[in-house]
Amino acid sequence: MAIITVQNLKKRYGDIEAVKNISFEIEKGEIFGIVGPNGAGKTTTIEIMEGFRTKDDGLVRVNGFDPAQGQKEFKEMIGIQLQKTAIFPNIKVEEALLFFAGLYRRKVEAKKLLDMFSLSDRKKSAVKNLSGGEHQRLSVALALVNDPQILFLDEPTTGLDPNARRDLWAIIEEGQKSGKTTVLTTHYMEEAEKLCHRVAIIDRGEIIALDSPRELVRKLEADKKIEFSLGRKIDVDTLRRNPYVKTIEERNAEYILFTAHPQPVLAQILSLCQEQGLELKGLRVIDATLDDIFVSLTGRKME
Repeated sequence: MAIITVQNLKKRYGDIEAVKNISFEIEKGEIFGIVGPNGAGKTTTIEIMEGFRTKDDGLVRVNGFDPAQGQKEFKEMIGIQLQKTAIFPNIKVEEALLFFAGLYRRKVEAKKLLDMFSLSDRKKSAVKNLSGGEHQRLSVALALVNDPQILFLDEPTTGLDPNARRDLWAIIEEGQKSGKTTVLTTHYMEEAEKLCHRVAIIDRGEIIALDSPRELVRKLEADKKIEFSLGRKIDVDTLRRNPYVKTIEERNAEYILFTAHPQPVLAQILSLCQEQGLELKGLRVIDATLDDIFVSLTGRKME
């Protein structure tokens, strides 16, 4: 059952059409990703769903509410982490959590959030003294103070180190297990692949693909990479003539082959090594990623 519905959404800023007639639905309990490069329309879309920005046309419903109406019941059930969160600079971390929790009837204990986001040792620190990563963790913690049914996260792991990023992924996944619906924007394709049940890939204001990461890769038959190295350089013309090999990249005695059908290519590589007495090292077959899907759809890499 859809908890969020977006139909024919449009938003323009002067001559710039930021969101171009997009539609999608999000199921209850789903982690839904809106992914794409900077300037694609991700933040505009999520801010309309949050009620922070007005639409020009279309329909948006979040658990039956029109976000543009700003009803108190709507605000009570959502949690929001903005791309840039302004917090009183002189307020202490624990005070910020207690202050924002005081705005809601339903709330999460501040100590629990401090522990969850590894901020316990900074609870008496002024917000202005936090590092960029600590500030980002606090902004996500504030989005959870009311134990929301629906969580909106806009680029939540920007500025986080790899360990903090993985910790936040675990928190998002734990929230999903408890029934939360999460909508997140990201330009980290690895993040979308790890977390999201489905992703909408958006580019220049339009949704160019929408499905689970696995299904997007399967449907588009994006190329897999075969990486291997040999003891010496070889003439790769034989491999280039293989009809299943699209391109070959060569760096000294290291090779990367791109193919949608790795099995016959692997067979040829093994046969070639046996015929020429070559030592095969570091053989890897790497599945296509959402980055590859974006390149396949647009002809360019994510910015």
